[in-house]
Amino acid sequence: MIKVQVRANESLEAALRRFKRQCNYSGIFRLAKANTWHEKRSDKRRRERRERLRIIQKATRKNDPSKVKKRRRARPMRRPMFSQSGPPSAV
Repeated sequence: MIKVQVRANESLEAALRRFKRQCNYSGIFRLAKANTWHEKRSDKRRRERRERLRIIQKATRKNDPSKVKKRRRARPMRRPMFSQSGPPSAV
């Protein structure tokens, strides 16, 4: 059960925002949405299996050493073609 104490000098809207955020983090909205309709046991198992596979694939992509991005070396600074005074003039 989520409880939110309204702090001193806190607006009701701010407390409501904190309550909604805590509900999102705890997964209450997701559970309520999932229990809105009946889901067959086979469909539930299939969905949970797909979710597990997605999590595993994401973790392997994240930890795959062959897909490590290589940082490009910074280019060495080039010397300017002209001095600070500007381009050479034809005299």
